[in-house]
Amino acid sequence: MAVSFYSIVIDAHDLPSLARFWSQVLDWQVLFEADDEIVIGADKSALPGITFVPVPERKTVKNRLHIDLAPDDLAAEVERIIGLGARRGDIGQQADVGWVVLEDPEGNEFCVLTPKNSLID
Repeated sequence: MAVSFYSIVIDAHDLPSLARFWSQVLDWQVLFEADDEIVIGADKSALPGITFVPVPERKTVKNRLHIDLAPDDLAAEVERIIGLGARRGDIGQQADVGWVVLEDPEGNEFCVLTPKNSLID
């Protein structure tokens, strides 16, 4: 039996706002929007996507799962994403690590890495 990575689901307090943020970060588009679900992706046929679902509570603890982004230029991308509404995050990382921790507008941590050529780079 074959399986594919279809979507990551993110709980959100403000679905439209968080979906817009991530669409801008990834240069993706909103593919589906309803009151109880927003789906974004590069294209309706390009997997995986991100699905946002509503929750009444706000985020309170560190994520157990997070997104890593691999840009061409770490510093430039960090500044661009901060300009979109992210803020720097602190999960106890050392100062000399090869990534920058950011938080999306709802406080979900994600990392912007140094440029990568492969998954084991």
